[in-house]
Amino acid sequence: MMRQYELVERVQRYKPDVNEALLNKAYVYAMQKHGHQRRASGDPYFSHPLEVAAILTDMHLDEATIAVALLHDTIEDTSATRAEIDELFGPDIGKLVDGLTKLKRLDLVSKKAHQAENLRKLLLAISEDVRVLLVKLADRLHNMRTLDHVPEAKRLRIAEETMEIYAPLAGRMGMQDMREELEELAFRYINPEAFRAVTERLAEFFERNRGVIKAIEEALSHLFAEHHIKATVKSRQKKPWSVFRKMETKALSFEQLSDIFGFRVLVDTVEDCYRALGVIHATWSMVPGRFKDYISTPKQNDYRSIHTTIVGPSRQRVELQIRTFEMHRIAEYGVAAHSIYKDLGGKVNGADHRISRDTNAYAWLRRTIEALSEGDTPEDFLENTKLELFQDQVFCFTPKGQLIALPRGATPIDFAYAVHTDVGDTCVGAKVNGRIMPLMTELKNGDEVEIVRSKAQVPPAAWESVVVTGKARAAIRRATRNAIRKQYSGLGARILERAFDRAGKTFSRDALKPILHRLGRQDVEDVLAAVGRGELSSQDVVRAVFPDYKDERVTQAPKEREEGWFNLRNAAGMLFQIPGRSSRKAKRAKGGEQAKETNGHGALPIRGVSGDLPVRFAPEGAVPGDRIVGILHPGSGIIIYPIQSPALTAFDDQPERWIDVRWDIDEHMKERFPVRLSVTAINEPGSLAEIAQLIAANDANIHSLSMERTAPDFTEMLFDLQVWDLKHLNRLVSQLKESNCVSDAHRVNG
Repeated sequence: MMRQYELVERVQRYKPDVNEALLNKAYVYAMQKHGHQRRASGDPYFSHPLEVAAILTDMHLDEATIAVALLHDTIEDTSATRAEIDELFGPDIGKLVDGLTKLKRLDLVSKKAHQAENLRKLLLAISEDVRVLLVKLADRLHNMRTLDHVPEAKRLRIAEETMEIYAPLAGRMGMQDMREELEELAFRYINPEAFRAVTERLAEFFERNRGVIKAIEEALSHLFAEHHIKATVKSRQKKPWSVFRKMETKALSFEQLSDIFGFRVLVDTVEDCYRALGVIHATWSMVPGRFKDYISTPKQNDYRSIHTTIVGPSRQRVELQIRTFEMHRIAEYGVAAHSIYKDLGGKVNGADHRISRDTNAYAWLRRTIEALSEGDTPEDFLENTKLELFQDQVFCFTPKGQLIALPRGATPIDFAYAVHTDVGDTCVGAKVNGRIMPLMTELKNGDEVEIVRSKAQVPPAAWESVVVTGKARAAIRRATRNAIRKQYSGLGARILERAFDRAGKTFSRDALKPILHRLGRQDVEDVLAAVGRGELSSQDVVRAVFPDYKDERVTQAPKEREEGWFNLRNAAGMLFQIPGRSSRKAKRAKGGEQAKETNGHGALPIRGVSGDLPVRFAPEGAVPGDRIVGILHPGSGIIIYPIQSPALTAFDDQPERWIDVRWDIDEHMKERFPVRLSVTAINEPGSLAEIAQLIAANDANIHSLSMERTAPDFTEMLFDLQVWDLKHLNRLVSQLKESNCVSDAHRVNG
């Protein structure tokens, strides 16, 4: 276990003016608080925070962060309190230790909502001070290094959690070395057989190619010396997890991988990067499509480097990364490499050395934090954040030259939402490199994308399954919810207009504003949508606006209730006409004769209902020409039934749910409507084909079909069809009955 003076010496190597008193006090305090606590390995518990501190010294972090590492488990696992930490070490360190304490373990076997809330806490804490992330990642790294001592079931959960959250988060913040070690350690426990196989193959490969690797290093070094470029050449090998993931995602064998080993060329200046690239390409052929310049267009985690692949010595493909020493430091340590944090007592060398919030890594973090306020469910937030964490990038441009970084597989829809939510919501088309392309086109590096917009556009819900960015998915979900809410709101407004009219009052949205608190709603649209969904009675709304109002029409004579049509209120309080029980039976017997009497202005007009809620058809369907009625289902909207449907008897004792509706068919807008037919056919080869051909010949569409054998010689078929109207349906049924292979055909009414 590292001694107190050894820790101080480690920090002094990169920060000579270290605050020794702070480190000594934190060391002694943590050691005393953890006392005789033991880890699963049997080691003193204090060895863990000490190792976490040692990991952070390798990143050259300041003494305040090292002190937090020593103290990070004291509030959670010992008798220490936040007040005590504040008093001894100051509120800055106290806040960081407390922030780490509040972060509960991210448990993948728990509910998604629970995990999502924990992830929210982590990201919010990081957004306030990135040192929370640095300590948390170092804490996780040491736990992964000592995972062998943990029970097997718990071991797997921790490894999966590391691969799901911590490793990609380290990568997003530019800490590539940390990410690679976390991935390798997690891979070891998640898939031990694959880990062992890949590791053994890599060891054999490098042993076999040791001479080739050395020859390439020498050839590159000699080339740079000839052109007076001061450069350091280092070979690098692909990590086991990276190899395994590439083999899986691209369905390649180990022998097919061309970039198992590569080389880094480190130089002093950006100018030297491009000089080195020039002499390399002038000497050896470049592999087309394998050149990327992340110096001119850095990745979102601030990674900068030039990548190229050449056909090098011995005609072997060689992958090269060319960068400055400073770029290499940032590539290894990410946000931790930008600068040392400021001292607790003031600024270091007269300047504030906190990590700059203008870095690309922090820009990504800010965008993710913004998503917290978008009203998404915890599950949506978790899913979208994981999408953002795992995606690699492509770089595209707007027509004005603005650079937009997107995940691989992104579409013009993702691009539009990356520019602005309003651009995505109004997107109707896209030009990629000047050509009109489908919105599902996968974008490539360097594409110039121009979005075609329309104010009348509403993003289709189906887009959600096409896009790959969390921002686009969240925006599409919000737009879909808003569109459905708007439909409910429109229905609610019409219901309230009728309710107010029946009461002899004038409806206005302004009249609802003073009574919002009485209805328990935040705004007028909430009231209208609640009425449309059947969650709020419009009778209650009328009474809330006019407290003295009494409806005299609900007290009618029994005879009036039994015969003919009488006025009732639906669940939303709207007055409408509905037949008494005897009239309802008579109506079913007379078919459409009585429809003319009732389908007037007082009824809600119904066209096609193929869109979203709040209006839809019952399973047996209804077609123009049917007398129809609506039944209000709270939370589901209005369901349309033909008046002859036996299913309506279930609502005979709930007249408040009945709504009179009428067809409102536009002759210029051709649309089929749903209906269910039962066909009993002779059980012989070709019967189904003949019936299907007859249906098609009559311009009807089969939506679904189910069959049940009812006798040895006959089969009953249940067709869900789409037809134009009642005349069309009757003609089809008549022709089916005349068919030689059909014994019976009739409409199913519930």
